[in-house]
Amino acid sequence: MGATEGVAVLLARATAAERRTTDRLYGAIDDVLMDDAVRLDDRTRLRMRAVLAQLAGGIEAALRSHATRLLILRDEAVLAERLRVTAAPVFARLNASGLLRDPALIRELFGRVRQDLMADALPIRAPDDPDQPSLLPRLLHHVNPAVGAASGALLAAESQRRSHMPIGTPQPSDLPADLHHHLVWWSAAALRIAVADAGDGAPWALDRALAEAAAHEIAAHVEEDRLETVAMRLAGALDPDAKARARLLVEALSDRRLSLVIALLAQGLGLDYADMREIVLDPEGERLWLALRALDLDRATVARIGLAMAEADPRRDVDGFADALDDIMATDAVAASKALAPLLLHREYRAALSAIERGVRRAWPSAGMRG
Repeated sequence: MGATEGVAVLLARATAAERRTTDRLYGAIDDVLMDDAVRLDDRTRLRMRAVLAQLAGGIEAALRSHATRLLILRDEAVLAERLRVTAAPVFARLNASGLLRDPALIRELFGRVRQDLMADALPIRAPDDPDQPSLLPRLLHHVNPAVGAASGALLAAESQRRSHMPIGTPQPSDLPADLHHHLVWWSAAALRIAVADAGDGAPWALDRALAEAAAHEIAAHVEEDRLETVAMRLAGALDPDAKARARLLVEALSDRRLSLVIALLAQGLGLDYADMREIVLDPEGERLWLALRALDLDRATVARIGLAMAEADPRRDVDGFADALDDIMATDAVAASKALAPLLLHREYRAALSAIERGVRRAWPSAGMRG
């Protein structure tokens, strides 16, 4: 019997090794044939994996803790201990399931990671008045209480976003509500399957406790405290005219407050934060120049923003920007606004249009041959 079991284990391991070899092969094919223009650099790739692992680990810890307490209160001490000690890295299970390939989730986290890396790389400019506090601390004492409150909230949100708690520590996800809900339910399901695999199935009591823990985690999520939401709230409270917006943008860039730069541009154009973030982070830059002209910003401000972005992102063509500056400034503000108008459409509508257009382009050659 022992020899039979040993053979079965050996065969299972060989089968798993064969699957891993196939996975490595297809991974190598994808990597070799990937266009360099869309390839992530090592720093971005590592940061993305770290953010995903931290998010999944934080939600897993919160679910595990809350569900364990519920099971103990319901005299399910044995089941509670199984849940507590079962090794269940939710990130690994979600990654293997393919759920983490969700485009909306990756779009949000990719924008967040690239924004943080860009902000860290922005050049620091010496203030005109060295005795004057930097922008956000100064806005804390603004005559408008809404500006002061939003400034304090943005400082707190940036601190929270950049804190690196150990993986497995319960912590808020700081995701948009719909993405947070998805990740919570996925994590609860992954935990349930892990406990079932480690014991004699998953009793109904475990399902109930995990579902209630997930509902509690969702109810505790406060989207109004997200960095992006707070930045937009501050930009709305400031509601600057063109001259004040130019000054605030330059100061925010000098302080590396990229979230406020994005929010000020989005608020002025009527765009949402995520769309404006993609425009600001796009290394090509054409849409950003249109956005700056649509806000009728002066040449000096446009030049400061363009050069700061080029210094922070080596993929940007600083000489090309300098050569194009005259053409950028010659672009009429009204024409620039019209060019950006499609971005004012609802994002789901735009996504549907894009999906249908891609499908039509793929189908067109075969349709033409049939005709």
